[in-house]
Amino acid sequence: MLAHALALSTALGVTLLPAVAQPTPAGPDRRIAVPGPQRAGAGAGAGAVTAAELLAGVAACERISTGLYPTDARAPATVPVCDTGDAVFWKADLDVDCDGQPTARCNTRTDPYFLPHTAFRQSDGRPLNAETLPFVVVPAPSGLWRFPEWGIGGGSVVAVVHGDTVRYGVVGDTGPAGIIGEASHAMAVELGIDPDPRTGGVTSGVTYIVFKGARVAPVESRAAAVARGEELSRGFLAAHRIRT
Repeated sequence: MLAHALALSTALGVTLLPAVAQPTPAGPDRRIAVPGPQRAGAGAGAGAVTAAELLAGVAACERISTGLYPTDARAPATVPVCDTGDAVFWKADLDVDCDGQPTARCNTRTDPYFLPHTAFRQSDGRPLNAETLPFVVVPAPSGLWRFPEWGIGGGSVVAVVHGDTVRYGVVGDTGPAGIIGEASHAMAVELGIDPDPRTGGVTSGVTYIVFKGARVAPVESRAAAVARGEELSRGFLAAHRIRT
């Protein structure tokens, strides 16, 4: 995708600002494994957390990045990474990541910037499959923000909101250190966004919520991400006293 070709962070002209907050303890790394067949989709059942409820919980930003991220190499730096205590979040665009295992829709023919690997791997050691696994890309650690210091890593559970849609997935890859706003082909499909790595994605309106210290194993289990994401989202609303 475009971000891979334009990942020269030093050319972005990002101005570093004093950090607003320091890492808070994320608690023990809570992993969950869900056996049996995977369940696609999320958030459609009775009592499901709504987009409006999650967005109410991230209405205010306590900035933890030392500066602001651009969403593309030539875009202005406008996006902070924020902390809620139990999660971090950012509001950005969505560029489509097709990296990982070559598939019918993710390969060197469909994506001129395709890379056959991901920062995090499946339980069998293979790269993740961007066509089938909904995952989010986080910026590589830098002076702007270092995600491992905030209880986040491969397999961390994420909730992604676009319009009235909530979908769950995992942190699956890292991108350029100075750009934010990217998710897998499968995540774009589930959010109703054009998943074409050349022409798809959206320019704004996507909220990424990453829960601290909560990961799924194996990382490629969509069912585990959905089950844990729904549980964590309900806990998030309760902790922030958001009416459900």
